[in-house]
Amino acid sequence: MTGSADRPARRPAPGRVVVAVPERLRAVFFTRAAWNRLAALAPLTVVDAHDDREAVAAALSGPGDTARVLVTAWGAPRLDAGLLAAAPDLGLVAHTGGAVSPYVTPEVYDRRVRVTQAGAAMAAPVAEVALTFTLSLLHRVHRFDHALRSGADWATASAAPPRHEIRGCPVGVVGASRTGRAYLTLVRALGARVSVYDPFLTAPEAERLGVGVAPLDEVLRGSRIVAVHAPALPETRHLLGARELALMPDGAGLVNTARSWLVDESALLAEVRSGRLDAALDVYDSEPLPTDHPLRALPNVLLTPHQAAATVQGRYALGDSTVAEVERFLGGLPLLHAVGREALARVE
Repeated sequence: MTGSADRPARRPAPGRVVVAVPERLRAVFFTRAAWNRLAALAPLTVVDAHDDREAVAAALSGPGDTARVLVTAWGAPRLDAGLLAAAPDLGLVAHTGGAVSPYVTPEVYDRRVRVTQAGAAMAAPVAEVALTFTLSLLHRVHRFDHALRSGADWATASAAPPRHEIRGCPVGVVGASRTGRAYLTLVRALGARVSVYDPFLTAPEAERLGVGVAPLDEVLRGSRIVAVHAPALPETRHLLGARELALMPDGAGLVNTARSWLVDESALLAEVRSGRLDAALDVYDSEPLPTDHPLRALPNVLLTPHQAAATVQGRYALGDSTVAEVERFLGGLPLLHAVGREALARVE
């Protein structure tokens, strides 16, 4: 037995971390402390032209230590077999956003590269916006604002359908996702009565959350506010279509801070045009929303430009989550937010 065999095995060098995140996003994702933590883990190669496939490939195959980690942001090129060939030792893709399906291909999993994402950090700010939408719809704030800004006289601007408080309000949640759970926790804290449609939510878990579980039609019929928080999967395409929206009571409101994929926009437009329903939306079939889109002119629709997750704290949480996952991977610890091949089924 040789002396070298008796020595403890040396831990492999961590290699480089390639950060394919443009400067404008690095500034809002990473605090100085978070960036210093990342830089202390391994040598960094930063790619400002993060949407340039050749630039990312050059960074992955660049001189120096082998690339072990790739940090991605929205707009990154898809990691197909050709791009992966530039990084034969890649072990982790850490996405600073939520859904990875636009960037990760089956070849990534075939190569046994781990994948993680920071979507959990978005739950809190998006849930707060959904709560803001809920309160606005209940109190018809959007209608009053539109009337006053459009020049209506005081009496006309004061006219609105009946307003309601959230205490005791029947609120339906479609999808007990991370954001859905954060939202229902907020509205329950304000006294709402919450029912949930989610075929994967068990009765014991619903009891722990303090909500009722019901079929979709029942949730829609019985809710003054319906908040959509389901994932964008092939089977959830237009989960709320004309038939489903027609089940909602007159004067009810729809909140969608998730994906437009879940709601038939044409059917919703017909309902809000009629004035029967109100809606508050952060997501649309066409983004940017065209300036002449009919939704923009309706007094009973509250619109924001897909910004629900974009708080200062939320963006920093994305960076903190990403750095923590890289730290765990390079330290040989289990990832907290790993996603498997099934994540590719999400439609984004």
